[in-house]
Amino acid sequence: MEPTASPPRPDRPAVFSVRGLTKVYDLGEVQVHALRGVDLDLFDRELVVLLGASGSGKSTLLNILGGLDRATSGTVTYRDHDLTEAGERELTAYRRDHVGFVFQFYNLIPSLTARENVAVVTEIARDPMDPEEALGLVGLGRRLDHFPAQLSGGEQQRVAIARAIAKRPSVLLCDEPTGALDSHTGVLVLEAIARVNATLGTTTAVITHNVVIGRMADRIVHLSDGRISGVEMNAERLAPGELSW
Repeated sequence: MEPTASPPRPDRPAVFSVRGLTKVYDLGEVQVHALRGVDLDLFDRELVVLLGASGSGKSTLLNILGGLDRATSGTVTYRDHDLTEAGERELTAYRRDHVGFVFQFYNLIPSLTARENVAVVTEIARDPMDPEEALGLVGLGRRLDHFPAQLSGGEQQRVAIARAIAKRPSVLLCDEPTGALDSHTGVLVLEAIARVNATLGTTTAVITHNVVIGRMADRIVHLSDGRISGVEMNAERLAPGELSW
């Protein structure tokens, strides 16, 4: 299938516009082409799943959208801000004020409770939620004072989601958030992500290699060998509780 740009969504403004995006990693005598001319729009309030095998370019694309990495060529626009021309100070402010990140590994501070792990973010955010509110949104209102070692893997990941959303980001970027979890626990994490998308209206992108997870999204963007190989629209999103793998 030829590379395909996202279908237009005239009813919603674009949050991200990506055009001709390439990323080449220079490893001495070897060059690795992680992205090869990606065109993509992500729209306000939508939930998108980026689907592809390991090495397809998913994480590289997400890292560039989140201001964690820079493109080799092409443009990335966040609303009316050109991220490809932004300096380090601008990218730091962008990440702090607009983007929440969730990774496969939770990166919680072991000596802090769930509430305190979230407060690490809320203490420096401009208009944060209370940690209790963020943890309640991901279903952990009764686990506020538990330490990471007292929480299951799925609960720790939900604390990580609460930490990511507590600053009220416009964008939530999730890189394999269920990769270290079993199906039942993974569904609980996906329910938390879907609840955030619906309740806060946060534009949400989820990276996965699990085809089933795509069924909970508005759109599925397929990546292969650094290119978009196809885009699917879901006429009806499934609830995470309807998924199993």
